[in-house]
Amino acid sequence: MDKLEMRHTLLAAKARKKMSWDDIGKTVGMSPVWVASACYGMNSASSDVAHQICDTLGVESDVAEALVAFPTKAWDEAIPQDPFIYRLYEVVGVYGETLKDVVQEKFGDGIMSAINFTMEVDKIEDPKGDRVLLTLNGKFLPYKSW
Repeated sequence: MDKLEMRHTLLAAKARKKMSWDDIGKTVGMSPVWVASACYGMNSASSDVAHQICDTLGVESDVAEALVAFPTKAWDEAIPQDPFIYRLYEVVGVYGETLKDVVQEKFGDGIMSAINFTMEVDKIEDPKGDRVLLTLNGKFLPYKSW
């Protein structure tokens, strides 16, 4: 089974079971954002976690093999059409250079790792409209001179 078939199988099972990513994350002891990313095929799981995800969603063990396989972390490079994803794309387009400059002023010349990385999604209730809080937490990696 490839990552795309795995993704479709897991998302269908999640819908059938009426589970949230929070539910699945708590059951397997992992972040709901990471679990979703693994189920979408963008991260690989340990064998234990892969089997826990499959057991939780009631899918066959061949799906676990696909969850364990190393992913190719690539995506469609066209401008996204989904409004939520487009807005994130817009945030990076509008604020990307600003964030890079501010981070480099604080840390020096380097990047934020997406390998040594965590992300949280929180809801902040607000009478003027609820807010989405995305916390991206990546290790700073300085560029080296040689």
